[in-house]
Amino acid sequence: MLKQKSKLIAVFLYLSEIALVALAFLAAFRIRDTYFSDTYGHLVPISNYLWLFYIILPLWSILLYLYKLYESQRTKALWKEIWKIVQVGFIGTFFLMAFVFIFKAEYISRLFIVTFGATACLLLVVERSALRLWARTLRRRGYNIRNIIIVGTGRRAREMLELIDQHKEWGFRLIGFISDSPEVRLKLIKNIPVIGSVSDLPRILEQNVIDELVFAISRKRLEGLEEIFLICEEQGVRTRVAINFFPHMIAKVHLDEFYGVPLLTFTTTPHNELLLMTKRIFDVVVASILVVLLSPLMAVNAILIKLTSKGPVFFRQVRVGLNGRHFILYKFRSMCVDAEDRMSEVVHLNEMDGPAFKMAKDPRATPLGGILRRWSLDEIPQLYNVLKGDMSIVGPRPPLPDEVSAYKRWQRRRLSMKPGLTCLWQIGGRNTISDFKKWMELDLRYIDNWSLRLDVKICFKTIFIVLAGRGAS
Repeated sequence: MLKQKSKLIAVFLYLSEIALVALAFLAAFRIRDTYFSDTYGHLVPISNYLWLFYIILPLWSILLYLYKLYESQRTKALWKEIWKIVQVGFIGTFFLMAFVFIFKAEYISRLFIVTFGATACLLLVVERSALRLWARTLRRRGYNIRNIIIVGTGRRAREMLELIDQHKEWGFRLIGFISDSPEVRLKLIKNIPVIGSVSDLPRILEQNVIDELVFAISRKRLEGLEEIFLICEEQGVRTRVAINFFPHMIAKVHLDEFYGVPLLTFTTTPHNELLLMTKRIFDVVVASILVVLLSPLMAVNAILIKLTSKGPVFFRQVRVGLNGRHFILYKFRSMCVDAEDRMSEVVHLNEMDGPAFKMAKDPRATPLGGILRRWSLDEIPQLYNVLKGDMSIVGPRPPLPDEVSAYKRWQRRRLSMKPGLTCLWQIGGRNTISDFKKWMELDLRYIDNWSLRLDVKICFKTIFIVLAGRGAS
């Protein structure tokens, strides 16, 4: 019943927010045409803008779902919910700009798009904040309260009690504790009664209104409580298990399924398939746009390389990708043809500690190659790697196999995400960072904190870094 009610609330909330997004569209049109017409001129009739609804409504629906804004927010901080909405607005506005560019709808005001994104965010933030205030008011009056029991009387159980005490706004009423041993040794834990042992649980569930059971016990104690889980399942009582068994782990935990077998999965990499699919769509859209825009420059580069030095236009090299997969990376050739054979001549000039080889002024570079490398023009062909799926727009830079073979164990985790054209190391100084350990830490920080917003932020910073010609090899 509670599950069905939560689904109904989520549907109602979704429909309300889609209506608010549509309202923001109309409001943004009026704001742009009323307050900025003296500076930028009047917009074309709104009927010419209505086709954008076919993009905006599905796009915002997907983003709101991907950011899990229709899951229960009861135990989540308001600022985190607002931050998710801001990210949805930022990414939604970015993609809308991209669609307008792709469809070459030059009559669509860019200021209107930005105003729409900001207005939609504002309306959603106000709505979510009002809902929080309304929910808290109801809970203070005794509505929407969830009765819970904590199974366990040890440290983990007391930590759960402290969390509930600190967050009255969650609307949890702790009925009592259940001892996970056959006998009841304690009567009270911080004024909350220990109402029985696990053998008393069937009776307690029958005699009390219980919405949830939280198991806050050790792994060993869990093994003998299968019957209790079955009892809760039969009576429709939601069951939760505190799984902070490994307090020093950095992996995130989620429930997965393997052909009907439930799996508790520990992962240090992003696992949301829909978000990762959105990242792939972002890669393909951005790479396609850049290939079109930069095709004249690529042709000029190819001609100049052919005219100024002997050898092929493109340089191909084996690199290591996702989880150790090998692929061929493409670049415009910026060095002499026998550069790899002459590696022994320059290895002592390496400016990077650790297994990587980096130097600002490589004597093997051709005169044109030095220019290409300074402005990162030699890396443009890697857009083909992105379109193939070997690389992403943003991700750790792809290493050489010899470098990977020299990695320490903790450094191999940087291979757990698809390599990219740019990354935190790229915008943080590139070859001016000579500390290999710091480079690896930046890559792991990106993996641990990955979001679509972070990718967009890195992309914009990369543009300024490249235009300034800073930190390039």
